[in-house]
Amino acid sequence: MLIQVVKSKIHRVKVTQADLNYIGSVTIDEELMEAANLLEGERVQIVNINNGERFETYVIKGARKSGTICLNGPAARRVAMGDIIIIIGYGFMDFEEAKTFKPSLVFPDEETNLID
Repeated sequence: MLIQVVKSKIHRVKVTQADLNYIGSVTIDEELMEAANLLEGERVQIVNINNGERFETYVIKGARKSGTICLNGPAARRVAMGDIIIIIGYGFMDFEEAKTFKPSLVFPDEETNLID
Protein backbone atom coordinates (compact mmCIF):
# COMPACT_ATOMS: atom_id res chain seq x y z
CA MET A 1 0.00 0.00 0.00
CA LEU A 2 1.20 3.54 -0.78
CA ILE A 3 0.52 6.41 1.57
CA GLN A 4 1.10 10.14 1.16
CA VAL A 5 3.52 11.74 3.63
CA VAL A 6 5.30 15.06 4.12
CA LYS A 7 8.57 14.93 2.18
CA SER A 8 9.52 18.63 2.22
CA LYS A 9 8.72 21.63 4.35
CA ILE A 10 9.85 25.24 4.38
CA HIS A 11 8.64 26.45 7.77
CA ARG A 12 7.66 30.08 8.37
CA VAL A 13 8.89 32.16 5.45
CA LYS A 14 7.76 35.69 4.71
CA VAL A 15 5.86 36.46 1.49
CA THR A 16 8.03 38.99 -0.36
CA GLN A 17 5.79 39.49 -3.41
CA ALA A 18 2.32 38.76 -4.75
CA ASP A 19 1.79 39.05 -8.51
CA LEU A 20 -1.86 38.66 -9.50
CA ASN A 21 -1.13 39.08 -13.22
CA TYR A 22 1.30 36.16 -13.45
CA ILE A 23 0.15 32.79 -14.80
CA GLY A 24 0.19 31.08 -11.39
CA SER A 25 2.41 29.29 -8.87
CA VAL A 26 4.83 30.14 -6.07
CA THR A 27 8.32 31.42 -6.85
CA ILE A 28 10.84 30.18 -4.26
CA ASP A 29 14.50 31.09 -3.79
CA GLU A 30 16.51 28.29 -5.45
CA GLU A 31 18.62 27.76 -2.31
CA LEU A 32 15.48 27.16 -0.23
CA MET A 33 14.13 24.79 -2.90
CA GLU A 34 17.30 22.70 -2.83
CA ALA A 35 17.47 22.63 0.98
CA ALA A 36 13.84 21.46 1.14
CA ASN A 37 14.27 18.95 -1.69
CA LEU A 38 11.60 20.66 -3.86
CA LEU A 39 11.63 20.55 -7.65
CA GLU A 40 10.49 23.15 -10.14
CA GLY A 41 6.94 22.25 -11.16
CA GLU A 42 6.30 20.22 -8.01
CA ARG A 43 2.87 20.50 -6.42
CA VAL A 44 2.93 22.10 -2.96
CA GLN A 45 0.50 23.15 -0.28
CA ILE A 46 0.71 26.68 1.10
CA VAL A 47 -0.47 27.33 4.66
CA ASN A 48 -0.85 31.00 5.58
CA ILE A 49 -0.16 31.59 9.28
CA ASN A 50 -1.67 35.09 9.19
CA ASN A 51 -5.12 34.28 7.82
CA GLY A 52 -5.51 30.49 7.95
CA GLU A 53 -5.74 30.03 4.16
CA ARG A 54 -4.62 26.65 2.80
CA PHE A 55 -4.23 26.10 -0.95
CA GLU A 56 -2.19 24.22 -3.54
CA THR A 57 -0.02 25.46 -6.37
CA TYR A 58 3.29 24.50 -8.01
CA VAL A 59 6.89 25.65 -7.61
CA ILE A 60 8.86 28.02 -9.86
CA LYS A 61 12.57 28.53 -9.26
CA GLY A 62 13.57 31.99 -8.00
CA ALA A 63 16.97 33.65 -7.91
CA ARG A 64 19.44 31.96 -5.54
CA LYS A 65 20.00 33.73 -2.19
CA SER A 66 17.33 36.31 -3.04
CA GLY A 67 14.94 35.23 -0.27
CA THR A 68 12.12 35.41 -2.83
CA ILE A 69 8.75 33.96 -1.89
CA CYS A 70 6.25 35.22 -4.46
CA LEU A 71 2.68 33.98 -4.82
CA ASN A 72 1.52 34.35 -8.40
CA GLY A 73 -1.81 34.39 -10.21
CA PRO A 74 -4.93 33.54 -8.18
CA ALA A 75 -2.77 32.50 -5.21
CA ALA A 76 -1.78 36.17 -4.86
CA ARG A 77 -5.28 36.84 -3.54
CA ARG A 78 -4.73 34.41 -0.65
CA VAL A 79 -1.75 36.28 0.84
CA ALA A 80 -0.49 39.75 1.63
CA MET A 81 3.12 40.83 1.40
CA GLY A 82 4.70 40.17 4.77
CA ASP A 83 2.45 37.21 5.62
CA ILE A 84 4.21 34.21 7.14
CA ILE A 85 3.56 30.93 5.30
CA ILE A 86 4.56 27.28 5.42
CA ILE A 87 5.29 25.48 2.14
CA ILE A 88 4.73 21.70 2.20
CA GLY A 89 5.58 19.08 -0.42
CA TYR A 90 4.15 15.57 -0.17
CA GLY A 91 5.27 12.27 -1.61
CA PHE A 92 3.84 8.79 -2.02
CA MET A 93 5.74 5.86 -0.56
CA ASP A 94 5.35 2.36 0.66
CA PHE A 95 3.78 2.07 4.11
CA GLU A 96 6.83 0.34 5.59
CA GLU A 97 9.26 2.84 4.04
CA ALA A 98 7.19 5.71 5.46
CA LYS A 99 7.76 4.44 9.00
CA THR A 100 11.44 5.42 8.87
CA PHE A 101 11.41 8.20 6.24
CA LYS A 102 12.74 11.59 7.37
CA PRO A 103 11.44 14.64 5.47
CA SER A 104 13.59 17.61 4.46
CA LEU A 105 12.68 20.38 6.89
CA VAL A 106 13.98 23.93 6.43
CA PHE A 107 13.73 26.69 9.02
CA PRO A 108 14.91 29.88 7.28
CA ASP A 109 15.41 33.25 8.94
CA GLU A 110 11.92 34.76 9.05
CA GLU A 111 13.15 38.27 8.21
CA THR A 112 15.38 37.44 5.22
CA ASN A 113 14.03 34.06 4.10
CA LEU A 114 17.65 32.90 3.88
CA ILE A 115 19.09 29.78 5.45
CA ASP A 116 21.09 30.48 8.60
